[in-house]
Amino acid sequence: MDPRPRMPDPVRDAAVRAVLFVAVTLVQLVVLVLSALAGSWLAVPMVFSTLLSVILSTWGVLDIWITRQMWRQRHGVVSLPNSVARRRALGREG
Repeated sequence: MDPRPRMPDPVRDAAVRAVLFVAVTLVQLVVLVLSALAGSWLAVPMVFSTLLSVILSTWGVLDIWITRQMWRQRHGVVSLPNSVARRRALGREG
């Protein structure tokens, strides 16, 4: 078995979206470079499309991080054994 636990569904969904955005951006970048080297008219619209895809890919990667942090906060993942969250979970509010 895999020693790492499975990612939560919302985090995994965000990761899949981000991978798709990054893959499309890389394909667009290759098309942009090749069309620019060939002197094609396609280079100009690809510049704008690639810039938009870079912004979308950045959002997608940030979405993974934000979704992961939100999931941790909502589901009480505790990193320190003496944290306030653990005391609340055990019902020993101090």
